[in-house]
Parts: sequence; C-alpha cells; structure tokens
Amino acid sequence: MDGRDWPHRASSQFVMAGGLRWHVQDTGSGPTVLLLHGAGAATHSWRGLTPILARHLRVVAIDLPGHGFTGTPAGMALSLPEMARRVTGLIRALALEPSLIVGHSAGAAIAIRMALDGAVAAPIVAINGALRPFAGATAPLFQGLATLLLLNPLAAHVFAAQARDRSRVARLIEGTGSRIDDAGLEFYARLFRAPGHVAGTLGMMANWDLGALQRDLHKLSSPLTLVVGTRDVAVPPGVADDVAASVRQAEIIRLVGLGHLAHEERPDLVADIILRVARGHGLLDEDPA
Repeated sequence: MDGRDWPHRASSQFVMAGGLRWHVQDTGSGPTVLLLHGAGAATHSWRGLTPILARHLRVVAIDLPGHGFTGTPAGMALSLPEMARRVTGLIRALALEPSLIVGHSAGAAIAIRMALDGAVAAPIVAINGALRPFAGATAPLFQGLATLLLLNPLAAHVFAAQARDRSRVARLIEGTGSRIDDAGLEFYARLFRAPGHVAGTLGMMANWDLGALQRDLHKLSSPLTLVVGTRDVAVPPGVADDVAASVRQAEIIRLVGLGHLAHEERPDLVADIILRVARGHGLLDEDPA
C-alpha cells in the first residue's frame, strides 16, 4: 500500500514492539493523548482531528495490529484482550503514559479493556464506542460471516479487488450513517484494496467478543465520556445509554446529525469535546474564550 502522501506522514515512525512492526504517528507537545482507531480504519481517520489537538497536546496515533501499516500477529490473534495487551506493550516500549485516551468504535473498547486491566488510568473519550455485543437474532450470523470469510484464503483478495470500484467504498461508508469528503473516501479505498488490511479487519471481526467487557464495565474507574452521533447506523446511539448506566463516572454528549465517523465529518466539534475533557481533568489551562 502506497503511503507517500498519507496524512501526517512527517510524524510517522515505525517501532518494533512485541514482535510486531508498528506504525506510529507522534506530533505536538504537552500532555499525551493516545488515539485508537476503529476496525477497518487506520491513522488517516484522525487526519482532521490531529492538527487541532496538536496545538495543545502531544498526539500519538497508532495503526492497530493487522491494520494500515502495522503488522499482523502470528495466528491472527486479534481478540479484544489480545489487542489491548499488544497496545499496552507498545506504549510501554515507547515509555508513554497517556494522560487521555480517545478511541473510536472498537478502539474505545480497547481503551476500556486496557483501563480495566490496570494498564492505564487516564480519562477515556469514546467516539461511537462499540461497547455492547451485537443484539438480536442476527448477532451470530455477523460474527459467523467474518469467520467464514477469514477461513477462505481468497476472501481478502476478493474484497480488495471489489474495492477498486470507488462507488462500493462510498456506499460502505455511507452505510455507517456518515458522509465524508473525497479525500477520506480515497484513503479508505486504499486500505480496502490492501489484502493484508482486509484480512486484519476480518480477523478482528471474527474474534471480537464483548461479553466479558460488558460484564466488567461496572468496575471501570476511569472517567468515561461517550460521544454519540445521532445518525450512527453501525453502533446504535442507545448503546451509550446502557453503558452509562453501568459505569461510575460517565457523561454522554450527542452530536446531532452525525454518523459513525463523526470525528471525520466534524473534527472541530469532536476536538472541542476532547479539549474540554482535558481541561476538566486539569491537563490544560482553562480556555479564556
């Protein structure tokens, strides 16, 4: 996959940790905010948010295992506990102590799992967090489909070939309830044309079990801000209400008219929320405005 014009390429570096080669972007200065993207995405997902946050904070964004430019663990070990363990290993290798963690969708679940496991103690901002198992009769079918696709060695190549049709990618993104610009669509198209990235995404989907996380949510001591796009189709907005009822310190902020990729649609609004959370926890001086 060509990364010569990847967003914020100047801040990219490659780090070996836990037997994986990780793609990490590090920019800005001040307290550290760690950005964890969702399934099927990569650091490009933060392209609009990073420069706003970097005026006030040190921003560290990573490609999760099997995604973007980060390697895939042997045996496709991409379950939630394993992803949390590997991200923990990376931040320890980098000697990072995040003061704030922002996770989108599955990235929010990873952040919370890390906090529950005692790896981090920072406040968490979950953007349309995928924090509940899929409900209803179709739930086993969803995970089963991902497993079947993963078991077929040609599945990732077939999907990647189909992604050459830009209209297919646009429909996939619009199916989340979001509309993003052409540049954003092109970055997703590049990712979806890469069989390795597709295989990593399918591997994550096939191994994703949120049952244990759901049972442990009441133990979460980190303050949790749930940012919810009211047009999110991928994660029903009502999930945030259920999660907030289980967590000691939880706040819900609704972004009317935005979908699952709210942080890509309106990075300015999401940045304002993140900076407000940072100020509320004493990480930044109060904004005189």
